[in-house]
Amino acid sequence: MKDLIILKIGGSIITDKFSKIPKVDSKNLKRISEEIASVYNKKKISLIIIHGAGSYGHVIVKETRINKGIKTERQLKDFAETQRLQNELNSIVTKYFINAGLPAIPCQASSFAVMESGRLVDMDTSAIKGLLETGMVPILYGVPAFDKTQKCSILSGDQIAPYLAVKLNAKKIIHATNVDGVFDKDPNKYANAKLIPEINSKNINQVKQWLNGSIATDVTGGMFGKVSELLEIGVDSHLVNGLIDGNIVRAFKDEKIGTIIRV
Repeated sequence: MKDLIILKIGGSIITDKFSKIPKVDSKNLKRISEEIASVYNKKKISLIIIHGAGSYGHVIVKETRINKGIKTERQLKDFAETQRLQNELNSIVTKYFINAGLPAIPCQASSFAVMESGRLVDMDTSAIKGLLETGMVPILYGVPAFDKTQKCSILSGDQIAPYLAVKLNAKKIIHATNVDGVFDKDPNKYANAKLIPEINSKNINQVKQWLNGSIATDVTGGMFGKVSELLEIGVDSHLVNGLIDGNIVRAFKDEKIGTIIRV
């Protein structure tokens, strides 16, 4: 199999994450899908794309609290409705990538994953590997999933990406987010926030003290969750601002933008 790149696209850059109702950011999604297709067709790599839920998931999960487990009969319907919304978003995202020229195929991660106390403990990757070898681009996404201890928890894209990276021996993970990378403080609150160009063994303990969660409604841990997951796996990762034209392409080319995590 060719060099495998795993690209995680934050829900905040393909949806209006602050919207109270599910709403796609069509302009960004079209641009991003075309950028990725141009790189894929030139470099002939193996590629997995994982997208976040944004306004299709975080609002309803925060309201229903299914991420904390199923305790009422009503939450069973909430579990089902949240999954339906994620499927709807994935269908929209996949269509954009197909229209851009990618052999994209939707893959519902919760159908072959098992959680335990909010953590991904098992995922059958044989079908994903087969699709890659066939030449397809699997499109996975964050979803509520079966949890052995609490019946339901959120299987976020931030957990899926590093899990697949280890299981499938990925070369690199790229995180396209709504900020320029990892900062020493929240750049939305502090004008003097400084970008951290690289996180490595020398500065990791200090970086952990700086990290904070996202300012939007996010039930998956925000930036702290993203970086924490990436630090444990031993695969180089690159966090860039996907709202800026061309940044995702630059990350594929290993240009020095955003924050690089070397472990």
